[in-house]
Amino acid sequence: MDTKSNKGIIRFVPNALTIGRLVLTVVFLFMVIYAGNMDRAKPAGFLLVAFILFVVTALTDIVDGYIARRYDVASKFGRMIDPAADKILVCGAFICFAIVGQPKLANFDFSPTAMVIFQWATALIITIRELWVTIRRHIAEARGVAFGAVWGGKIKMSLQSFAIGTVTFGWAYVSRAWGDWFTLITLILMLTVTIVSGVQSIVRPIKKNTPTDQ
Repeated sequence: MDTKSNKGIIRFVPNALTIGRLVLTVVFLFMVIYAGNMDRAKPAGFLLVAFILFVVTALTDIVDGYIARRYDVASKFGRMIDPAADKILVCGAFICFAIVGQPKLANFDFSPTAMVIFQWATALIITIRELWVTIRRHIAEARGVAFGAVWGGKIKMSLQSFAIGTVTFGWAYVSRAWGDWFTLITLILMLTVTIVSGVQSIVRPIKKNTPTDQ
């Protein structure tokens, strides 16, 4: 007997939260682009709403995972779409930041060209890493090899989320040098862990051992 059929409406909650996260992600990314085209250099109130929306979006990831595990209602849809929603949020956020030229780090004597390179390099490193690991995960799971998240990936995701919040909040409210230092250090640390976790995925097996492999 399928025990999930006895879970009632709770079995639909994780997937509903995942779909909700996708919708909120699209709204958040639109707000980032829109804020970058507003007349004011620091549209604080608008960005505060975007920041709160991002926090709510990120929290749904924690909640839906907890519910799926707590009530044993994980689904194939959730296993496929939940990681995709995370990647769309993270990669989309940094691509949108690059499009609108954030963070500016105005207290440093960086040339406009150097900042554009840094902003786009950040977005590309994150996007390439996520695509690379996603491809390897699909190959591994198609071969029956478990390729779940490891400690490096979990720390990476936490730092990426923290960095998105830092850039958004700093854009809205912070103009002093300490704020730019905090943002820069956060981004460097996040990029370092992103790269390390990507390299970590290379050494993980994506096929089952056979006698000929030994």
